[in-house]
Amino acid sequence: MRKKIVAGNWKMNMDLGEGVALATSINKQLITEPPDGKEVILCTPAIHLSIVGPLLNAPGLSTGAQNCNDHRSGAYTGEISAAMIKSTGASSVIIGHSERRSYYGEDDELLAAKTAEALYNGLRVIFCCGEVLAEREKNIHFDVVRRQLSKALFVLPREDFIRCIIAYEPVWAIGTGVTASPAQAQEMHFFIRSLVREKYGDETAEDTTILYGGSCKASNAAELFANPDVDGGLIGGASLVREEFLNIVKAL
Repeated sequence: MRKKIVAGNWKMNMDLGEGVALATSINKQLITEPPDGKEVILCTPAIHLSIVGPLLNAPGLSTGAQNCNDHRSGAYTGEISAAMIKSTGASSVIIGHSERRSYYGEDDELLAAKTAEALYNGLRVIFCCGEVLAEREKNIHFDVVRRQLSKALFVLPREDFIRCIIAYEPVWAIGTGVTASPAQAQEMHFFIRSLVREKYGDETAEDTTILYGGSCKASNAAELFANPDVDGGLIGGASLVREEFLNIVKAL
């Protein structure tokens, strides 16, 4: 049975004190109102993880990282290894976010290596895929997502793939205020699940959690989450506002 998840991607926001205050407040509320079998993941800046993680004790609440290096250790100044992330108590790591692909040139081969390293160290991978506006306008968005998943994620054996979460993020909807319509979201999520089915079979496809990311907020979350193949959200800007984020969790 696939898990329902809301993951907050804080990106490069909030200093340590601000992050601790937000995480503590969310934790307190989720103790009072448990998420009822759902998971909530706070993907904080890396320097927050070792401080924020031990503060969380609400059911289903954990921390995750926003990126990891593809090497195990070594002379890679400024980088964070998957083992370091795991040692903080974090459960997960985001890999392949469109900002990493666009700003830092991360390609499918590198993302496959990062995914393998994260899984080796016992982290769950939140693997992002999605098309830019020009690709959707050219009607090649399905081809783009198929390629991203095939080259970086579907190279995994089934026993590793089942530890991955897929996040569909239409790049044209990230930080723009524009959201994919519920029908557009469902169409792509259904397509992604069909690709998983082709590769790994019916049971794995039905158990795979697929999140929507792209200007998801409290006002549209319920409508997006009502789709049968949308299992939650990867939340950007709205995850920085306590009430907004908690209302998204309630919507799921």
